[in-house]
Amino acid sequence: MIITSDINAVREFVKKNKKEGKSVALVPTMGYLHEGHASLIAKARKENDIVVVSIFVNPTQFGPNEDYAFYPRDIDNDAALCENIGVDLIFNPTPETMYGKNYYTSVSMNTLTENLCGLSRPVHFGGVCTVVAKLFNIVTPDNAYFGQKDAQQLAIIRQMTKDLNFDINIVGCPIVRENDGLAKSSRNVYLSNEERKSALILSKTIFLAQKIVREGEKDAKSLLKIMEDNIKSEPRAKIDYIKVVDGLTIQDIEIIEKPTLVAMAVYIGKTRLIDNFIFD
Repeated sequence: MIITSDINAVREFVKKNKKEGKSVALVPTMGYLHEGHASLIAKARKENDIVVVSIFVNPTQFGPNEDYAFYPRDIDNDAALCENIGVDLIFNPTPETMYGKNYYTSVSMNTLTENLCGLSRPVHFGGVCTVVAKLFNIVTPDNAYFGQKDAQQLAIIRQMTKDLNFDINIVGCPIVRENDGLAKSSRNVYLSNEERKSALILSKTIFLAQKIVREGEKDAKSLLKIMEDNIKSEPRAKIDYIKVVDGLTIQDIEIIEKPTLVAMAVYIGKTRLIDNFIFD
């Protein structure tokens, strides 16, 4: 397995393998890899000849008061996980490599970025679109793999890929959960033991909402009331948002009658966690 921070080295590696007729997958990550990332990498490994994993904590998707400086990093453990699954190359650039001294260009999107996480993190998705577009141009993968836990991000990347005519297939992969239901997240490491127990209110609320919708509830307002009451039953939980939106446009809806994303962001102590489900 190759580990490099050099853009030209990545490009030469990919060109060589594509010249030999091999398919190339990209799994973009911010590192501190867990079983959720591992599931994306394993699917990419199964479906492609070459697997590239990017590990880059992208500064442009963090706001001024967010956790960029403290975001967990462990390249040694990340490399071991990747090697065990059979990754061919890890691209681990520095911010200077990705953005350079005189960097003036960014990718922006409207509509899909203005709801859910975009409400409280206004710069976030501009940074996501910019870095993913750059990774797409550097790696030129045939397939790129993203997790459904970041469902809004997945919808945005699909739209950007379509709008900017990237010749890349975007593969969405299911949420991976702990045995007790908590969605896997690199930020779970921030939680104390007591906060970790409190964080289960997210998945419990998601599972409750899924059950209610499957049993026939179609009124978004009624569903939201039940979800909000359930979250508020946990003293350590503070709601950022709970929303029922169109799964494609990420716009609020009143009636659940088409592909629908039910998503939430909740603070447990100082840690912001997200969870969701999609009803089709």
